[in-house]
Amino acid sequence: MPANRLRYHLLTLAVVAVWGVTFVSTKVLIGAGMHPVAIFFVRFMLAYAGIWLYIALSRQPAKLWYGGKEELVFLLLGVSGGSLYFLTENLALAYTQATNVAFLVCSAPLFTAIFTLIYRRFGKGRFVDGLEPVRLGWPLVGGTVLALAGMAMVVFDGARLQLSARGDLLAIAAALCWAVYSLFMSQMTRDHGTVTATRKVFFYGLLTILPFLGGYKDSFAPAILGQTAVWFNLLFLGLVASLLCFILWNLAMDKLGNVTTTNYVYLNPVFTLLSAMALLGERMTLLAGIGCAAILAGVIWAGQRSNSLK
Repeated sequence: MPANRLRYHLLTLAVVAVWGVTFVSTKVLIGAGMHPVAIFFVRFMLAYAGIWLYIALSRQPAKLWYGGKEELVFLLLGVSGGSLYFLTENLALAYTQATNVAFLVCSAPLFTAIFTLIYRRFGKGRFVDGLEPVRLGWPLVGGTVLALAGMAMVVFDGARLQLSARGDLLAIAAALCWAVYSLFMSQMTRDHGTVTATRKVFFYGLLTILPFLGGYKDSFAPAILGQTAVWFNLLFLGLVASLLCFILWNLAMDKLGNVTTTNYVYLNPVFTLLSAMALLGERMTLLAGIGCAAILAGVIWAGQRSNSLK
């Protein structure tokens, strides 16, 4: 693997590691009395303010409006990668088991690969040109199945499977949202730059979450926001998990391809498990350990298809 591509693979791995910790961080905030919708709003608001600060300090030009068609695409990305994604994921937790949600949401790489194959077959224009050239073969199919099997071992280890149509469908909707985001974001990053494209996603994510914010004013009570742990976790989610990680993720999609990058989402439960072990004192079972190894092997195997196409 060329050194420059290895660098972006390592960056993607680091981003997924951080996103795995966000589960623990969000759990702390919910325990402190914040609603998930309010957490998302503060998280993206901090990220949006941070990206404008970076633009000001670096003296980069910042165009605010790109025309109707481009703005509609940015709106789609802000909804699919921001507001609707987090709404469906968090609402799913109210109707079904957390293990179901974790498993179904992390099926996003599978949907991304399917959408990419379909869109490259029937679509046209610059967004098709910006997609990774993937094909249906044993590396993609075998790696995906192995990663999904490993993820099931990690997520459902010791848990009793209980189906809930509403909750499970919401979790699948979240996975579909991220797949849509992965379909169009790499080309927008290529056309407008990583910082600009990420800034627009934050803006439309914030704009479209506002209608849902009114019912959760109690989350901003002084008794909650006055806690040091609350602000520590909010700053981590806003400046590290959102601002820094979204920029790096979008850059990686541009350099590695939307399918290869999104495949790393399979590792999300692994890092969640590791962070829970380190921060919450949870233990890894033998089955979970085997699952972690299967996920890693599946991601590597599925990624082999890219090397054969270039």
